[in-house]
Order: sequence, then structure tokens, then C-alpha cells
Amino acid sequence: PAMALPRPRGRLLRWPQVVLLGDSITQYSFQEHGWGAFLADRLVRKCDVVNRGMSGYNTRWAKLILPRLINESTSAESIAAVVIFFGANDSALKDLNPEQHVPLEEYAANLKSMIQYLKSVGITEDRIVLITPPPLQDSAWEKACLAKGDKLNRCNATTGEYAQACVQVGGDCGTDVLDLWTLMQKNQDFSSYLSDGLHLSAKGNSFLAAQLWSRLENKLSALPSLFPYWRDVDNTNPEASLL
Repeated sequence: PAMALPRPRGRLLRWPQVVLLGDSITQYSFQEHGWGAFLADRLVRKCDVVNRGMSGYNTRWAKLILPRLINESTSAESIAAVVIFFGANDSALKDLNPEQHVPLEEYAANLKSMIQYLKSVGITEDRIVLITPPPLQDSAWEKACLAKGDKLNRCNATTGEYAQACVQVGGDCGTDVLDLWTLMQKNQDFSSYLSDGLHLSAKGNSFLAAQLWSRLENKLSALPSLFPYWRDVDNTNPEASLL
């Protein structure tokens, strides 16, 4: 018969979590060289990085599902940080993409209510980071739309208004904000940061990863490495080190 494992003696060790909430740019972030994968690698053995990116979602839908993703029982103790990264779909043009479009004022109100909800379950504003949508490269995204038989359904100027609203919400609510829309357009042609005019390229992923890490590092730097370094385990009596 199979050998029975020893009954667990130590209590279950819960890894703290960094939760990534967002749309496809978050859902895809665990792909090779993705910004979420970069965070997971940086935080391995300190935190679990949890990908809750929902492709195509906007803040109207995210606000509804948030209590199904994080609640009192999951939160204050175990969640080290929450990243909220919406706007690329909310800012779709109303006439051409009514399914995903969310009006600017509602977008801002939805972000605020998500922050208020997180605070209500014990996640303080200093543990929340907002990310604005990245800039949109209209001509490249138009090609992607035409290939699907659609018209160009977003434009960078409009996306910029949503980015500005996101920055404003962060200021009002006291959370960190990563203004990706502005940062990516500084000093250079930003098209290399995008794979199809909307989603991030490998270069865009590493740019976002570096920018986000600079904001998360101070929040998470004090987290200990879980379980002792292998050389510090007492090999004559491992139970003393590990349980």
C-alpha cells in the first residue's frame, strides 16, 4: 500500500497575495515576458501573484464581480497589494463600441467604488495601485479592427481623458497611480510598446513591469522569505526548522 504521509503538525502557511485586477492587458500578463510574470518571479517565496484579468471587461462589470473575488475572509490578513488596471475598454467610443463603452464620469465613479469596497474589507489605500490605460496607437489598432471587419472603435485622445480621470481618482482616494498613458508617450514614439496598437508588446510589458515594481517594491520589501534558506535548515533535526 502507498505510504501514508505524516499528519501535518505545523499550521497551514498562507502566502500573502498580490491581486491583479484588470482586462485583457492583465489577463495576458502571465504570458512569456509578461509584466505579471515578472512580478511573480520577483516575489516568489514571499507572495503569490494572482491574475484576475478578464479580457474585454470594463469597470462596470469589474465593480460587480469584485466582491466575488475578494471579501472579508480573504482580505486584510492575506492581501499585500491590489493592482486595478482598467480603462482600455471603458474608453471605447460609444457609437462604435457600445458593448464595452462606459461614460467617463461613471468610469471614475466605478474606480472610486472599487477602492471604497476594498477599504471596507480591510485593504487600506496604501496597498492599492491604480494603472491608467496605456496610450492607443490609432493606425495600428485600426488595422486590427479592419481585420475583424470592424471600424476603428477607440482613439488615443479619448483614452487620455480616461487616463486623466484615473489619475484624479488616485489623488482623491489617496492611492498610488501609475500613469502609463503619459509615461509611455514621454520622449519617444510609443508604438513599440504596443503589439497591435492596444495590447502591450514585450517592450511594453517590461516597461510596465519596471514602473509598477518601483511602486510596489516599498510596499512589499518588508515581506520575509517564507521558510528558511536551505543552508539554515537543521539537517539533523529538520522538524525544528520547518514546523
